[in-house]
Amino acid sequence: MSILVQFDLFGEVEQKLEKRAERRAEGAAQQPKPRPGPASRRRLRVFVGNDPHRLAGEVAENVIAAWFSHCGGNRMDIPLGTVAALSFLREPLISDWLLTLEPAQLLPLLREIWGVQWMARPDLIEVARPLHDWVEEDPDEYQLRAVQAVIHTAIYNGLFDLTAQDDPYERSEADVLSPLLTGLRHKADKKWRGEYHTPPCVSDVMARVLVDSNRREPGMSVREPAIGSGGMFRSVAQQLRELNLDPHDFSWFGNDIDPLATACAAVNAIVWDLGPKVAIWCGDSLADDGTAVDKALTERAAVIQHRNTVVEQALFEQKTRRLLHTLDQLLDGAAA
Repeated sequence: MSILVQFDLFGEVEQKLEKRAERRAEGAAQQPKPRPGPASRRRLRVFVGNDPHRLAGEVAENVIAAWFSHCGGNRMDIPLGTVAALSFLREPLISDWLLTLEPAQLLPLLREIWGVQWMARPDLIEVARPLHDWVEEDPDEYQLRAVQAVIHTAIYNGLFDLTAQDDPYERSEADVLSPLLTGLRHKADKKWRGEYHTPPCVSDVMARVLVDSNRREPGMSVREPAIGSGGMFRSVAQQLRELNLDPHDFSWFGNDIDPLATACAAVNAIVWDLGPKVAIWCGDSLADDGTAVDKALTERAAVIQHRNTVVEQALFEQKTRRLLHTLDQLLDGAAA
């Protein structure tokens, strides 16, 4: 049995750090509580104050302005990939440290972030390759300064208020990459591609219709053949959580013809914590002969197997080095 989703619907840093520290201190002083239900979640949204979708739009708008005002060029993958990498960070207090980094220090940091994520979710990070291939290149000084401006702007405008929360429900309240992707793309390009992302309010309504209290159970699947940056997945996941269900218990299948949009959806699947049963790929649904899902699952399994092989080889080499070091010590001791 499956749910069939067939539409691509459309202060200062110090003050923020102090408020976050106060909230964390209050939370630490309280006893662990059961997972909040729908009513308490809605109160949380009011407590946070800002409309998350409006905040996501403001982050995207200011990041775009920072990128172009610092002569970053016409490449979309660099600002998109930078914000995507930041969205993986779960410690809001790291923002203070990020603001101290020089442009030359940013590339190694971004490589490390993507590398850590590849170890955890190689299947999705491989799909997100269009967002991080550039970190293996040699960006010039202007591009690195533009990357620095993107990071500062994203932090100052509240990116971590959306993406650095511990609770995946809070991280899933908005899609930052969608307005950033559409805002970076030229209007003529969007028209030619027919790219018009679904407004969150519309996808939220659709999710409530598709996933009601009588039509949902663990083991069901969500299929989105025009996924965009994953907005429909976000709405369905939030609706499941409103019903006290775990997205990890469901399967998620989505594709899009645009590789950058698909890459954003793969990143969002991690940020929104959709779980281990996610398959996202780049492909034309209208040209699908019925084998696209099987091919995507086969490629996903191959990527995970490659990761496992790399890890096993690294562990073997580490053990070998330790053994040789121990042997050298024994020989040195015998010679003495």
